[in-house]
Amino acid sequence: MKRVAERIGIFGGTFDPPHNGHVAVATDVADALDLDRLLWIPARRSPLKAQAPDTPDRVRVEMVRSAAAADRRFVVDTRELERPPPSYTVDTLEALHAESGDEAELFLILGIDQYADFDRWRNPARVRELATVVVIDREGRGVPEAEAAAHTVRTVPVRRVDVSATDIRASAAAGASVSDRVPAKVAQIIERERLYR
Repeated sequence: MKRVAERIGIFGGTFDPPHNGHVAVATDVADALDLDRLLWIPARRSPLKAQAPDTPDRVRVEMVRSAAAADRRFVVDTRELERPPPSYTVDTLEALHAESGDEAELFLILGIDQYADFDRWRNPARVRELATVVVIDREGRGVPEAEAAAHTVRTVPVRRVDVSATDIRASAAAGASVSDRVPAKVAQIIERERLYR
């Protein structure tokens, strides 16, 4: 029998830049959860980070669109860039819920390090009401079973891709090629804009 509710993943981050690890995680989670859509949502600034990304929003969006072209299920959603900073996930989930109501099931995708700070987020209880929290597991750590049962947390194993945006920015700043760590069109944008130099 066909499902009625659309299954939508929410994949947020600064994406400065989006890299091959992001694409691999997004693909693995979309496959594991049988998602209809996975929304890449660039954040203006995380409330738990001291500063916003240095890269202009328009360039980050262009890079994210290039990375998201890898899969027809991937959709770039810029709503957090259109609101005043900082970016609160609960506001994004409230808006998505208002748009889709009971016609969609929302899955919030977090790294295990992000999940460790989850209780510091704005209104984490409401976040849990609006979406199933999905913790991506690259290390086999997962979350404790009791916690998962109590809080509607799912753990999804994903491929380990040893790449980080911090390392990419450092390499680009040193004048090194980053083409082996980001999608080809993202590498072209980094070179064209002379990002991180």
